[in-house]
Amino acid sequence: MHLIVGLGNPGEKYAKNRHNIGFMVVDRLIDRLSPTPQSKSSFKGELYKAGEILLLKPLTFMNLSGESVAAVKNFYKIENEHIIVIHDDLDLGLGAVRIKRGGSHGGHNGLKSIDAHIGADYIRVRFGIGRPEHKSQVISYVLSDFTPKELECIGPRIETAAEAALELIRKPLEEVRSRFSRKPLSCD
Repeated sequence: MHLIVGLGNPGEKYAKNRHNIGFMVVDRLIDRLSPTPQSKSSFKGELYKAGEILLLKPLTFMNLSGESVAAVKNFYKIENEHIIVIHDDLDLGLGAVRIKRGGSHGGHNGLKSIDAHIGADYIRVRFGIGRPEHKSQVISYVLSDFTPKELECIGPRIETAAEAALELIRKPLEEVRSRFSRKPLSCD
């Protein structure tokens, strides 16, 4: 069993936020795989199952994502090496895609929560959202919506991240990393 987690915040208000890119990628996988919803309130999230693949969108809000991930991990007895977390990354330019196992949470509150609940040794699909000019703008920046032009521009990269997550289930990390890593886009 493999668990693919997309990080974001629940609700229409946040649907197009930069911080919700993980939800956007999982939504693409849901469209593609037509999984069966799994209902259990203790999961604290929307969980879907397609064969041996679980797709999770935690509904705890970003800062508590680890509660949802841990609940699903423990219920299905999934090893960390079979958990793939898709998240936004301020340190990567818009649309860049990078893949790694473990590492620092880099100040990302969703990753910080997951690390606290299950440890840091899981696979991460990092999706670049760029960085605001000033550090004081980070919170408002990650909670701001992508512009319509940016959404159109990153559409193919959302597909790339979704495909990478599926390939991580079937192929070695290094092979997937070399095939699916992408440089930032210019959406001007």
